[in-house]
Amino acid sequence: MNILMHVCCGNCAIYPVKTLRQEGHRVAGFFFNNNIHPWQEFRRRLDAAREYAEQVELDLWVDERYLLEEFLANVAADPKNRCVYCYRSRMRQTAEKAVAEGFEAFTTSLLYSRYQQHESIRQYGEELAAEFGLTFVYRDFREGWREGIDISKQMGLYRQQYCGCIYSEMDRYYRPPKD
Repeated sequence: MNILMHVCCGNCAIYPVKTLRQEGHRVAGFFFNNNIHPWQEFRRRLDAAREYAEQVELDLWVDERYLLEEFLANVAADPKNRCVYCYRSRMRQTAEKAVAEGFEAFTTSLLYSRYQQHESIRQYGEELAAEFGLTFVYRDFREGWREGIDISKQMGLYRQQYCGCIYSEMDRYYRPPKD
């Protein structure tokens, strides 16, 4: 199959791209990440995705828009459910890009992460596939978690410490004072 993969970052794409290529699929990447904040983090992840794509000869489309206001407008009222908007907005953009560029299938590197809600991603991917006349390629790439980390270190890629949004940054680093 000819598959367009949503790439959340270079690191998370390593194992899925490798696996899908080993299965004989043609894979290209699409970087669209309206959730990554602040700006410096967005740029670091975009640069790492480009560096990775260059090293493994992965065609990569990039949407460089920094959509802080749009992201916050859609999640600020209910930040605990921000992941739903995050998955849906990025996967919809990927499905639309897949159709526009003539791909028959799409997937996301989010399926590599142990921290993402796989069932929600799978379910929405299948809904989008039906809507757009595509195949959603679901694989549980978490089995390659350690391998992806090791390869990213060998490649010298920037490795982020949180999911991407400002809420996940807060969850990762902020420790409220104890009373």
